[in-house]
Amino acid sequence: MWKLIAQIRVIGVLLFTLLVIQSCGVKYSFTGGSIPKDMKTYTVLYFENIAPMVYTTLSQNFTEVLKERIRTQSSLSQVNSDGDAIFEGVITNYTITPASVAAGGLERAENSRLTITVKVKYTNRLDQTGESNFEESFSQFKEFPGSDVTSYEAQLNQDIIKALTEDIYNKAFANW
Repeated sequence: MWKLIAQIRVIGVLLFTLLVIQSCGVKYSFTGGSIPKDMKTYTVLYFENIAPMVYTTLSQNFTEVLKERIRTQSSLSQVNSDGDAIFEGVITNYTITPASVAAGGLERAENSRLTITVKVKYTNRLDQTGESNFEESFSQFKEFPGSDVTSYEAQLNQDIIKALTEDIYNKAFANW
């Protein structure tokens, strides 16, 4: 009997919580984001690479992966311009630096670090207060053995872009 009462209480609390969440006017999803209920579209403008060191496909890859992340983790529709949410910016940094030096007095990198930094301007055109808008730099890195990046560069770029777009998505829609 007590077990049944406890189960009814748990169900009641869950129903109450769902009602409170539903009445807040925010759409919740299981992908970790919260997108305003009235937001329907997004635009991702091309992210130009203005870093001193250039990886030729970085701008195109980054822009496409950001579009794909939003498309797959939300119910928003992509539009070419004037979306309810607008992402724009530039790639400001692409550097390879030593992360650790080899032992034994040799002055060569045992491991190196590829770092990519992106400056993002996010505009929520539905937010009249502008409180959800931001302009911020996001940076991620990955380490690789040695100092010659050529055999690792494509995979490192993929991994870093994935982490960067996750950070940007979370900042825009989960405010983490």
